[in-house]
Amino acid sequence: MLFITWRGFRSRGTYETTDDFFLAGRSLSWPLIGLSLYATNISITSIIGLSGSGYETGISVFNYEWSGTIMLLVFAVFIVPFYLKHKLTTMPEFLGKRFDERSRLYFSIISITMSVLIDIAGALFASSILLKGIFPEVELFVFVIIMAVVTGLYTVAGGLRAVVVTDSIQAILLTLGSAIVAVVAFQQIGSWEEVRSAVAPQFLSLIQPADDPFIPWPTLLISLPILGFYFMCSNQHMVQRVLGAKSLEDGRKGAIFAGLLKLPLLFILVLPGTLGLILYPEIENPNLVFPELMFDFIPAGVLGLILTGFIAALMSSIDSALTASSSIATMDIYKKFRPNSSQKQLIKMGKVFILAAVALASLWAPFINQFPTLWEYLQAVLSFLSPPIVTCYIFGLFWKRATADGAFYSLIGGSVVAGIIIINNYFYTLFFPIHYLYSATIIFMVSNIILVAVSLKYPEKEISSFFDVDEGAIPPAEVPWYKSHKFFALMVLLITAAVVYIFW
Repeated sequence: MLFITWRGFRSRGTYETTDDFFLAGRSLSWPLIGLSLYATNISITSIIGLSGSGYETGISVFNYEWSGTIMLLVFAVFIVPFYLKHKLTTMPEFLGKRFDERSRLYFSIISITMSVLIDIAGALFASSILLKGIFPEVELFVFVIIMAVVTGLYTVAGGLRAVVVTDSIQAILLTLGSAIVAVVAFQQIGSWEEVRSAVAPQFLSLIQPADDPFIPWPTLLISLPILGFYFMCSNQHMVQRVLGAKSLEDGRKGAIFAGLLKLPLLFILVLPGTLGLILYPEIENPNLVFPELMFDFIPAGVLGLILTGFIAALMSSIDSALTASSSIATMDIYKKFRPNSSQKQLIKMGKVFILAAVALASLWAPFINQFPTLWEYLQAVLSFLSPPIVTCYIFGLFWKRATADGAFYSLIGGSVVAGIIIINNYFYTLFFPIHYLYSATIIFMVSNIILVAVSLKYPEKEISSFFDVDEGAIPPAEVPWYKSHKFFALMVLLITAAVVYIFW
């Protein structure tokens, strides 16, 4: 913890521009981008959530991960050039350039809300539960405050460069620690044949029936791609690393590399949770299965390394969400009302917003305990809030006739539908409850209909200037075919298909 904090502070420097602070001066190479994306994606909430769901429902939770890999490939091949050619700093900035300031402001507020209440608070809550298991005499809020202060300070000092450097260290520690737990858990059982004989077949299958309460199979086609697109292609604290790429090829390869790194999670996080069915057949809280494996079977010393990986995952989640929410609050909201602010003033306000986000998330984190499970809380909130945003991005990128009015009213209409479903599902039953993944599809389709209908009914006189970017703004790198992003993407796609086929 001290080392990572020191390394973050060591990365600080003199920041002349917001690009320096929020995007590391657009100087990141693809290995750093890939490792940082991976560390950000696999947070402490994912460690607890994936292994806990592996225990409770089987390996079907891995559908979130391989579908995320596919979305990262789509992002790398088709979308990264748009973002880098326009030299975006934030994701709401895209909606401002493609449509208008109304959509930009709406998405800014939604992004900050999700970042603070989901990403930062969720990570603080999950890690505090883990640490309280180690030090039961210490109150939960103490861990929340300690971790929030540490990550907040070095993120303020170092900006995105500090975050990416520390993320890369954390990604390696996390993977090594999780792999050790997985190997030891498997050794306790003996062989794969014993696993298959002791665990029900449906727990070892990715594809579940249409009435499955967790991930019904139709949602693999109509719902998970929506959540995956939002998280991988338009979520600030993921995309920000790619926006800081030093070249188009680095941005693309970084996203593809992160997609590849997600695939082993089936073996190092999900399956160990499923093995817990054999080792702990009557565990009270499925979310604690991974910590139980650690404390029961990992010797001292090695256990310290693995706990370091957990702390690393926590710090990665928080620092990434902090830089994301801060950049949006500064560039999309503060600058809008103070357009004449200097670069130094914007950087100063970015640091203020980081500290404010830490404080808000710390206050909210303990209240997450009121929800049934952490994983359901995270996925349900994404399912209700993200579909209208995905609609605007897809049509904004790939349909030139999409208008500013169409985008804005689709955001409003989709949010209204989401509010109605939330009331029906959780507060007052208006009609039958709708699974949150099916809800995402319904909200997405309504948003699509509104955007297309308004755009066709009230067309704009001229095509948006968003598409007028000089194609030579970022010239493609001249590399052999076997070193190109397309070849890498194809290899990752084939590996993903093989994993899904084997565990179908």
